[in-house]
Amino acid sequence: MHIHFVIIGILFIILALIHIIFPKYFDWENEFKSLSLINRQIMKVHTIFIAFTVLLMGLLLITSSNELLETDLGKKIIFGLAIFWTFRLIIQFFGYSSKLWKGKLFETTVHIIFSLLWFYISSVLWIAYFDY
Repeated sequence: MHIHFVIIGILFIILALIHIIFPKYFDWENEFKSLSLINRQIMKVHTIFIAFTVLLMGLLLITSSNELLETDLGKKIIFGLAIFWTFRLIIQFFGYSSKLWKGKLFETTVHIIFSLLWFYISSVLWIAYFDY
């Protein structure tokens, strides 16, 4: 289980760093022009804090897998993470329109990869919570 936590931790750090390219890749400078100042800033600040939270989750899994797996508090944290990432898996299918990816090779590939990623993360966390 420790190796899965390290793998997920590394994936979380990579995912957090990928957020750096969001503004340019998604053309936020033009896309956000029609938004009010508060909505533009909320989007940017929330993205930064999502990335920061995912980064911290990654560091926690890499540096503290023993404590997470072997203590009562660790089990509670794993339970919370399992719920969080299970909801992220569900949102992958019900929070985004399939119009964003259907019929588009790159977008469909990304959708499938992230669906599998969220499934892997959720599964490992639930297994760690119930069986480890």
